[in-house]
Amino acid sequence: MANPELVSAADLHLMQGLAQRVSATRLDLVNSEATFGELAWNWGKGQCDGAVRPRRLWWSGGDLVAWGWACLPHRVPRSDGSVKDVTGAGLTYQVHPDHAVLVDEVIDWYDETAAGVDRSVVPSAADTFALGRWAARGYRTDPASLGDTGLWTRLNERDLAEVEQPVLPRGFRFRTAEEAGPRAAVQAHLDAWAPSTYTAEAYDGVRRTAAYRGDLHLLVEAPDGTMAASTIMWLDEANATAEFEPVGTHPAYRRLGLARAMLLHGMRLVRAAGAARATVACLGAPGHPRARGLYHGVGFREVARDAPLIRTAAG
Repeated sequence: MANPELVSAADLHLMQGLAQRVSATRLDLVNSEATFGELAWNWGKGQCDGAVRPRRLWWSGGDLVAWGWACLPHRVPRSDGSVKDVTGAGLTYQVHPDHAVLVDEVIDWYDETAAGVDRSVVPSAADTFALGRWAARGYRTDPASLGDTGLWTRLNERDLAEVEQPVLPRGFRFRTAEEAGPRAAVQAHLDAWAPSTYTAEAYDGVRRTAAYRGDLHLLVEAPDGTMAASTIMWLDEANATAEFEPVGTHPAYRRLGLARAMLLHGMRLVRAAGAARATVACLGAPGHPRARGLYHGVGFREVARDAPLIRTAAG
């Protein structure tokens, strides 16, 4: 695509604003990649991954009412020295429900932008109008989303009226990224998600987002100094909501209750910062029980789920 328009920091702020407005009344229409926190996380770390990520914005008067953000085929190195090849295109988008008809323009733009390659998109399963329009344009349920090990995401929510006191194993302690520093924060992520495309430069991008707060970037430090678990909380002050993204634990420190304690500690922190609810996303199919069980165990319940669709280049 010649001279693509890329998402700027100003664009990100506007896109997050639309996510806030839709979340305030129809959280079930916000797919897990278009939430306030997920947008900040993906924009920040995506500045350095080499991907071409064009966008388009749609306006009504002075208000942003729809946007599309494509990810085109690219290659990106991973922390173990391997290379990740992304051969198809993906789309994240949001349309305000009062302007639902714009989904056809989003589809037109995406099909033109990603012409000639396989294309995927993840509308909300509750957005029956959009699902009908995508189907009319040749998009079908992604086979990878079917069955017990299907790849689809659910968004979970809980209120923060009562949050139990977290308990860490002896010798472990909570830290923040402000205290531990960038190197420790990056290494915690790499250890939890290896092999990962995350880098120190990507973390610099995350920290440059207006929504990032180092005091809400939590880590759990082990007795030997290893950062054994980490999460970032994204505080949406307009909706008094905080989103956990990402959440990860070092493989050598799993099954010790660290993530549970970290989530509870985080919820108490964001409640003190003004949040009344918390959200977190996870894989939802029965064959992916670990994260779902963790979140269910600290009070989260499903409020929305994605409906992955694909269209082949020949389709």
